[in-house]
Amino acid sequence: MAGKPQAFELSLPSRLRDLLAGYEWRQDALGCSSAQVFRMEAVGRAPMYLKTELIDPLGELPREVARLRWLAEQKLACPQVIVHERDEEREWLLMSALPGSDLASDELTSPIERVHLLAYALRRLHALDIANCPFDHRLDHKLVEAKAHLLAGHVDEDDFDEERLGQSAQDLFRELEERRPGTEDFVVTHGDACLPNFMADGGKFSGYIDCGRLGIADRHQDIALACRSIQEDFGKDLLTEFLKVYGDFEPQAEKMAYYQLLDEFF
Repeated sequence: MAGKPQAFELSLPSRLRDLLAGYEWRQDALGCSSAQVFRMEAVGRAPMYLKTELIDPLGELPREVARLRWLAEQKLACPQVIVHERDEEREWLLMSALPGSDLASDELTSPIERVHLLAYALRRLHALDIANCPFDHRLDHKLVEAKAHLLAGHVDEDDFDEERLGQSAQDLFRELEERRPGTEDFVVTHGDACLPNFMADGGKFSGYIDCGRLGIADRHQDIALACRSIQEDFGKDLLTEFLKVYGDFEPQAEKMAYYQLLDEFF
């Protein structure tokens, strides 16, 4: 969709209105976030992305701002926060656009190369020192957040993975509590490690996007979602290649299934 939505014509904060004068709005439909996302383009000017969502205690934009700023401090490639605004109704985030295409859309790069880039990107992120990460997504916190999403009616039962369609969110939450793993292998995780959330340019990794769920969690949080994404986009054959390139890790089937189940609540 091109053109500025009429609903934003009057509600856009003045600072953003000035910065975006002359830009063409194009809605980005990729992804499952509650936020609306627009790519902003203008001749002779750098492209940007604008995200906006209704103010909600469970909203992700304030979290994404904090995590992008932290990632930049770690010298990892990610969008630059240009403006973060909040009014009585909405949260607004304007950020720079990374070069290239996301790993789900990058048709100039072969599937096996994209899988290699995803493995590299996750290995690099997981190598960060968790002692320096202020964002805690251990299961003690994550299950509380999942329950909050459930109680707020934010869990979309129609969007469950195929094997869970027809089940209720309440039943799945009970399953989460009953199947909780006894141990956690902590790293700094992306939190939503699907192919569309990693960028590549000219066959090289160019940065992390959609980072609102980044934080300390079990390594399986990322590996489980990455493997599901690879299988959906490219088939099972490249899973072995992904794990080989990621290296030095043997996924546990029970944890893989558990973190895919947990993702139904986010």
